[in-house]
Amino acid sequence: MSLIKRGAPFSFASLALVVLVLSGCRGGTADAPSEAAVSVRVAAVTGGQVEEIPLRFSGIVRAAQRATLTFQLSGTLRERPVELGQNVKPGDVLARLYNPALEPARDSAAARLEELKTQFDQAQREWERSSRLHQRGVVSEQNLEQIAARRDALRASMATAEASLAEATRLLEESVLKAPFAGQVEALLVERDEFVSAGQPVIRLSSPLGREVEVRVPAHLLSHVRVGQELPVWSVQDRNRDAENGTVIEIAQGSSIRGELHPVLVSLPPQSLGSGEPVEVGITPVRASAMTVPLLAVVRNDSGTSVFRVDDATARQVPVKIDRVIGERVMVHPGELQAGDQVVYAGTTRLVDGDRVEIR
Repeated sequence: MSLIKRGAPFSFASLALVVLVLSGCRGGTADAPSEAAVSVRVAAVTGGQVEEIPLRFSGIVRAAQRATLTFQLSGTLRERPVELGQNVKPGDVLARLYNPALEPARDSAAARLEELKTQFDQAQREWERSSRLHQRGVVSEQNLEQIAARRDALRASMATAEASLAEATRLLEESVLKAPFAGQVEALLVERDEFVSAGQPVIRLSSPLGREVEVRVPAHLLSHVRVGQELPVWSVQDRNRDAENGTVIEIAQGSSIRGELHPVLVSLPPQSLGSGEPVEVGITPVRASAMTVPLLAVVRNDSGTSVFRVDDATARQVPVKIDRVIGERVMVHPGELQAGDQVVYAGTTRLVDGDRVEIR
């Protein structure tokens, strides 16, 4: 009995020493990443941006470069050497207008300019002779100044006549309508020998190099499109045809008029859809959805709440801000998390930041 009593204290002391040693070892390595992979289970972060069903808006394909040509003066259409659908080059004559006042006005301005040039030359020679006589004392200073004033007035009149001649010449040139770019005659709006008013459309020209379509959308959808964004474009005539990818090049600004539709201009790929073809352009609204993680993935510590995100088989502790609990999931503010990230929901008690993990 005495032998057993002496051995009991030794056993309790040894056990206490072992517990302290193990506790010290565990405390010293609690903050260090474990070299062995920790077996965990993960779940995906849900939420973020959610795309809805594409909304289709109708439009007509048109040439990207087009022009409706007009005369800047009125008259009778004398010539129209082009036909509908004809290809033209820059500078080709498309139509010629006849106005009986144009040529006489130009000729009159030219004659007036020649008359003033003759008078100016004569006044210049007279001033030179009078200057020499003034040096000899034959002509007074007053007479010399009068001759110089008459010469200068003729010079100013000559400048006015040159401007009038240039204007009359430009008006005569405006009676000839020329192609501003290479393209195809899309429409002939006036027949030969018809009277044409200034600014009245005569010919519509389009270039085959580019195609575009304009659609009008409500103001609340303008935030779902941006310049450079690709949108699907479907042909209405061929429903079995795959959608073409158009590119947004212009977006109208919203206005204060209630219910007004706003144009969005979409450029089409070359050789895709023909001019005049009806199409539909798809715009997909994107709405923000609440971001959630499993309730078991949230870890509480002194610094707040966080989750372990798995990146390349490594657990990274990411702080999160909890909004509210929805069933078995927690709604969190996005922060560093993104939809689709993998977070640990089983095995978090054995993890520290930087641990290697093995997903079960």
